[in-house]
Amino acid sequence: MEDDMGGAYKRFAEGRNEGARLYPRDAGQTLSQGPLIGRLMQKNDTATLTCDNLGSQMEGVCRLNGMAVFVTGMLPGETGRVVITKTLKTHAFGRLLALETISHERQDPPCSHYRRCGGCSCLHMRYEAVLNQKARHIADCFRRIGGIETDIPAMAGMAHPFHYRNKMALPCRDIAGTLRMGFFAPRSHDLIPIRQCLMSREPGNVLKTAAESWLQNAGLPAYHDVTHTGLLRHIVTRVNRKGEAMVILVVNGAELPHSVSFVRALKESYQGLTSVWLNINDRRTNVIFGAGQRLLYGVPTITETLCGIKLSISPQSFFQINTQQAERLFRIMMEFCAPSIGESLADVYCGAGAIALIMAGKVREVLGIEADARAVADARENARLNGISNVRFIAAKAEQALPDAVKSGFRPDIVVLDPPRKGLEQAVIEAVAQAAPKRVVYISCSPATQSRDARHFLSKGYRVTRMSGVDMFCWTDSIENVLLLEPV
Repeated sequence: MEDDMGGAYKRFAEGRNEGARLYPRDAGQTLSQGPLIGRLMQKNDTATLTCDNLGSQMEGVCRLNGMAVFVTGMLPGETGRVVITKTLKTHAFGRLLALETISHERQDPPCSHYRRCGGCSCLHMRYEAVLNQKARHIADCFRRIGGIETDIPAMAGMAHPFHYRNKMALPCRDIAGTLRMGFFAPRSHDLIPIRQCLMSREPGNVLKTAAESWLQNAGLPAYHDVTHTGLLRHIVTRVNRKGEAMVILVVNGAELPHSVSFVRALKESYQGLTSVWLNINDRRTNVIFGAGQRLLYGVPTITETLCGIKLSISPQSFFQINTQQAERLFRIMMEFCAPSIGESLADVYCGAGAIALIMAGKVREVLGIEADARAVADARENARLNGISNVRFIAAKAEQALPDAVKSGFRPDIVVLDPPRKGLEQAVIEAVAQAAPKRVVYISCSPATQSRDARHFLSKGYRVTRMSGVDMFCWTDSIENVLLLEPV
């Protein structure tokens, strides 16, 4: 996969490492005193390094004897003392011990959980610097991976980039004999308990606190992933812009003891609570939700409105985490599509149908394709909810359904692609090229795979004409990019 973390580090390092080697520390000397001949640098060696730029995970990229050393937390222009934590043939990793010079783009992280919690990676940077780095990363991916020279795109950020997450999923663990909820530390299953999350919409924090307090007092055991014992696995909160909230408690069992009391505690903590679900997940898996679920209180769904379209959200529905920025992304998508009422549109990887339904009133017909049958059921329900009849949905893999539709004569004027992080299957690219749409709008959460796929579209007679980034996941290294491809 193009954006695999290890692969990304390797490609970055190899592109700038003309066969250089790392050298070790001899008695009384450190790596910063120059190359020492003998053996490769070892773990726990220290050096004073200067950060040149940032990598794809917003980590600092330093150079030592020509080799890249990736150091989380360093910013371009900063010099600091670094201990080497891992060495590979083409690059190394280090941990920052102390800064000697500090960038003007650095800020004090506003969250007390920062660095221990694996949720955010950029809270030590000014927000404008985060946006600029994300935009540069998009352009860099298109140049290095796609072989496409492009201007640094605009990056649509938020005026107030906090409390934007409409969904929070918090694992439960037993810590020192007490049930706690929080997030896992980076690249581990070590739970970091949190009091509140600055990224969560406030009802989510309120309901998390109430649930944690009740479950602690009830003395119910947290799930243990090694032994597959214990009851409480996750609590998930979902909140719409009207403040209506849903809570899903995921358990390793069939029942929640004293569930009536649990619901009462949640209702007393937040008046906007509209539903409480119990989800049954008794499998040995890292997947949050299980197949079985039961409504403990209220109505089955909450409803959100995006670009004038009502969307019903059930416990396991896919919905963009950042409602405000999702609407912004869809408006950029609409602008790039430039639809007219006589045209047809294919929404490939359509999920629960948001894009298809938003575009339905602007074109003659829409075909939505999605592999997840449950998401297709949600899409059809959302079409019914909005009284939209010129959209049809197919529950099938895109690499099967789109080629079949094209072979049957379907020739969309516009194709919207919103694939998972791994990008497009070659069969999808071939089918789009055969259909020869006037405009292809490609939405991606991975500029690396998007730029790779754009290169293939260029070989099919298309060119990149516009792109725009959207900061959907503020203070993280995640990026959404909207790309417009048109025939040459």
